[in-house]
Amino acid sequence: MWMGIDLGTQGVRAVLATDDGDVIGSGSVPLTGTRDGVRHEQSPEDWWTAVCAAARQAMRGRPGPRALAVCSTSGTVLLADTAGDPLTPALMYDDGRAPGRGPGRALWLLEEYGAGSGARVMHQADLIVSRLAGHPLPTDSSHALKTGYDPRSGTFGEQRLPEGVLPDVVLPGSGLGQVCRRAQAETGIPEGTLIVAGMTDGCAAQIASGSLTIGSWNSVLGTTLVLKGVAAEPLDDPAGVVYNHLSADGSWLPGGASGVGGGALRAAFPGADPAHLDRLAQAYDPAGAIAYPLASHGERFPFVAPDATAFLLGTPANDADHWAALLQGVGLAERLCLDYLDHLGAPLHGPLTFTGGAVRSDHWNQLRADILGREVRIPRAAEPALGMAVLAAYGAGGAATLSGAAERMVRLRGTVRPRRGERFTEPYLTMVAELERRGWLPEPVAAHARARTEESR
Repeated sequence: MWMGIDLGTQGVRAVLATDDGDVIGSGSVPLTGTRDGVRHEQSPEDWWTAVCAAARQAMRGRPGPRALAVCSTSGTVLLADTAGDPLTPALMYDDGRAPGRGPGRALWLLEEYGAGSGARVMHQADLIVSRLAGHPLPTDSSHALKTGYDPRSGTFGEQRLPEGVLPDVVLPGSGLGQVCRRAQAETGIPEGTLIVAGMTDGCAAQIASGSLTIGSWNSVLGTTLVLKGVAAEPLDDPAGVVYNHLSADGSWLPGGASGVGGGALRAAFPGADPAHLDRLAQAYDPAGAIAYPLASHGERFPFVAPDATAFLLGTPANDADHWAALLQGVGLAERLCLDYLDHLGAPLHGPLTFTGGAVRSDHWNQLRADILGREVRIPRAAEPALGMAVLAAYGAGGAATLSGAAERMVRLRGTVRPRRGERFTEPYLTMVAELERRGWLPEPVAAHARARTEESR
């Protein structure tokens, strides 16, 4: 048995999985926080209370796991004392008060709360694994990435933080310690269970998708769109659009996050029934308008444009045509993301997997496969908690490789094959031209996208 724990913004989820990926126990507990304008905080003690309850639900009457791993939101930090007890609220990943990103959050906490000379930076997952062990533990390079850690050099680089504030860092999948007796009493997880260093929730979802061989990619579509792949070396991007996580097996996980996605559909059609509109939209193929459906202001992948806004070229015939344009617009943006990755020299020869809330729509899955012109795999349950159970199995020696553990534990729901993708060629080229005309998409990227389109004809 292997346990994975996922600390999300909305709640905590714990799963207990068998060696072949069957989830035999699960627990879920909601979380709340404080939102006020750009402020977004949560209580670290609430995390622990929720983990205890979720773990007990998952463990109810079932054998204990050999190992566990924990994932959490990327960029969420707090300050703790030398014993690992919180000194401040947790500054959530989307809190807008701290200047910039990364170490700026920790510096803001130090200046705001004056936590004293014994203060230490902790990420969301760090607090939980330290409570499980009964003492502070190192963080992992994945959670530390947005705190300024450089996995290439193995250091935090130049910092304005006082010496001793930043944690020690280990590779994901490393053994951190064991569950202590007190944690067993609170969580139901047996004392002595191995604690394995985890990764961020995005990387955990990638593991749960099974996309772990060189050249494979996972496209996660929910409120926004995130692409994560696997490469032998980190992907260099002069524009800073693509970031690189270091995987547990030494490979690299390049990725980028776009602002397009389901959030734009909900904004345009609040309270609508997506399944009903999907059925009506099938009559508009392609749609009568071309959309770049940003869920909010600004874009960060496949180009950086803080002033970018959603747009619609043409006038939809009706709501169904408008819905079709938004669905297709996300697929067109997804195609541009892959063309941008190809422009950077990323390996794209492996399988492509779709995960995220959007995979509930069979119509959208088929539409995206058509636009991309690629066969797509749909996993049965690609949730971050399961990804952490897979990582725990690898870290405890239950599999020789991380991809081997995923191959055994991740199961597919089905495969989608593309059909008649040429009907989206002109809409794609029109969208690329409009993005370039607005000054958001650099000319070399636009030219590469057009060249890739010509090669595929």
